[in-house]
Amino acid sequence: MKKKMISVLTVTGLIFLVLAAGIITMFVKRYAPSKEMMDQKEYFGLTQDDQAALVVNNELKEEKLKIMDGRYYVEDDVVGKYINGRFYWDAKQNVMLYTLPTEILQIMPDTQQFQTSQGVQNTDYVILKAAGDSYYLDLEFIKKYSDMEYAVYENPNRVVIQTKWPEFQQVTVKKDSEIRQKGGIKSIIVDTVEKDEKMYLQEEMETWSKVSTKDGYTGYIKKEDISAPETVQMEYASTMPEFTSIHRDHKINLAWHQVTSIEGNASLTTVLANTQGINTISPTWFSVIDNSGTISSLASVDYVNQAHSMGLEVWGLIDNFSSTADTLTFLSDTQARNNIISQLIAKASEVGMDGINLDFETITEEQAPHYVQFIRELSVACRNNGLVFSIDNPVPMPYTQHYDRKEQGIVADYVIVMGYDEHHSGDTEAGSVASLEFVRNGIQNTLKEVPADKVINAIPFYTRVWIEPFGGGNLTSEVLGMDGTTNYIAEKGMDVYWDEKAGQNIASLEGEDALYTIWVEDEQSIAEKMKLIQENGLAGVAEWKLGFERASVWPVIAQYLQ
Repeated sequence: MKKKMISVLTVTGLIFLVLAAGIITMFVKRYAPSKEMMDQKEYFGLTQDDQAALVVNNELKEEKLKIMDGRYYVEDDVVGKYINGRFYWDAKQNVMLYTLPTEILQIMPDTQQFQTSQGVQNTDYVILKAAGDSYYLDLEFIKKYSDMEYAVYENPNRVVIQTKWPEFQQVTVKKDSEIRQKGGIKSIIVDTVEKDEKMYLQEEMETWSKVSTKDGYTGYIKKEDISAPETVQMEYASTMPEFTSIHRDHKINLAWHQVTSIEGNASLTTVLANTQGINTISPTWFSVIDNSGTISSLASVDYVNQAHSMGLEVWGLIDNFSSTADTLTFLSDTQARNNIISQLIAKASEVGMDGINLDFETITEEQAPHYVQFIRELSVACRNNGLVFSIDNPVPMPYTQHYDRKEQGIVADYVIVMGYDEHHSGDTEAGSVASLEFVRNGIQNTLKEVPADKVINAIPFYTRVWIEPFGGGNLTSEVLGMDGTTNYIAEKGMDVYWDEKAGQNIASLEGEDALYTIWVEDEQSIAEKMKLIQENGLAGVAEWKLGFERASVWPVIAQYLQ
């Protein structure tokens, strides 16, 4: 009986131990932190030995660097996307260009040399390597011409790059800890950190915090294992050469003068007869007329001398309106771009121009990289020749971001917002050419990228009468100048009322066959636009075009340029 009891107790004890072990195991599995470490190459997405991960401003990128001959190389598209957008690959000439304020470097693939205005410069490494259909720039060469810092780490290979130096939140590790892929003790470990190590705080949650280490890892750490965040300002002294600008010590009042023939230059005195306050005139003199970059010219030394005698600067305008030239073709050809620039500079010198006004319109995304490079190159020529360089731009919209107004604001002297054609010929809906809200948005969105002392807002001296047939039919419109508008309203007997939101008088009439509507541009609407220019501290105003205005509008403009 005693033996049976001992056996029962033994079995019961064993069962208890098994159950206890199971409970403990279950508890450990459920509540004990995971010790599993993520494979480091997997974390950085490295699949080849000649790859290095890329971390930019604490963010791991999908793109990889290449390790060649023991050096780190970055694909040119990646350089432009994350580090420095001024490297430009010319596929036709098989050369990499880099624009400095007063010269343009030329880098040939697979050489240790690059061309400058002073001649050939040598390095002890290959600057630009061709690999398949791609081209890779040496990391150290990139740094030489970029505002950036970088650090290289091995096992696994990675490069951590900083291109921004904002104020940020920093935390200190209180004890040796782990950084996990996700918040939670069961998440896999991506890195371990030691006591007193400093990290960047990206996001603070209830019990976990998202952090980034200085050597390129990002993940989650227990909030109790780090100090309270402290605000730290990154410090960096730029070594980039400055793109100097010509800045007039007065507000710009620029009027465009549409000149379509040599004989048209003689109209200068006539179009200026009833004006006042203008200090700059921009005649429409130049146009690109073929794909090799030949330009047509209406430039006149007599015109310039006459304008100067009246106290006006002359900024000759060049456009891309000719049907005999394809904008993509000539902009993507370095020789064609150089041809355009050399002719412009020669003409400027020949007739004594003070500046160049670039008016290339309807730029597509495909054309944009070449357009921006042209802007850089033209800025170098203007800077070296003491010419004011201004650029005309449409009002910023999501579909015109590729115009790169930020870069324009760095390399050009003035960035002009063409604050009109909100509604234009061919539209299916009648509306204002330049409502107050449209102009305001144009100015404010430009100021997000360009300093106010470089921004000029252009206003229209014209409007449209919209004709909407009753019972269907196509909407049509025609352009009217200021006096033409007044006469049209009087002849039709149109009703006129002030629209506060549009910042304009609106004239309308229900005719026998159609509805006639005009969003009027007059002294009152111009005053509202000029208030925006004054309130935002802009560099000045431009007007399209001479001949559409009436004399009484000029004192209104001058009032807000004081």
